[in-house]
Amino acid sequence: MKSLESQQLSEREILAAPESDYMSAEQLAFFKDRLMALHESTCDRIQEARDQITGPMDFSDENDRASREEQSAIALRIVDREQKLLPKIQQSLKRIRLGTYGYCLESGEPIGIPRLLARPTAEYCAEVKALKEIKEHHYKS
Repeated sequence: MKSLESQQLSEREILAAPESDYMSAEQLAFFKDRLMALHESTCDRIQEARDQITGPMDFSDENDRASREEQSAIALRIVDREQKLLPKIQQSLKRIRLGTYGYCLESGEPIGIPRLLARPTAEYCAEVKALKEIKEHHYKS
């Protein structure tokens, strides 16, 4: 009997799989595990950044204080960025439960394994995402 870990597909196996296997139960399990791990590591990074912000502030000179303030500012940006990622992870997990994960929210076309491996929270196929970015850039100008 294979262990659960050995039943898990690898990135290489997913990339080599035929199109007919797209978002099979095994692939969905792979991405669910990846998203769960991403959620855990994101929460860890948020906590580490918060700990850095709330750490002791006893400094002997101005350079130490300035350095600490810069580190705190960076930590705040990390917390902000990572907190924005958490709902995206939750939405991706919800789409796995609903059976819509891996398909573009706008066109319904497959997002594609390479894109999902690079960005497991992707909601749009590359074509739709590119059009959205062009429109966004156009409206900002």
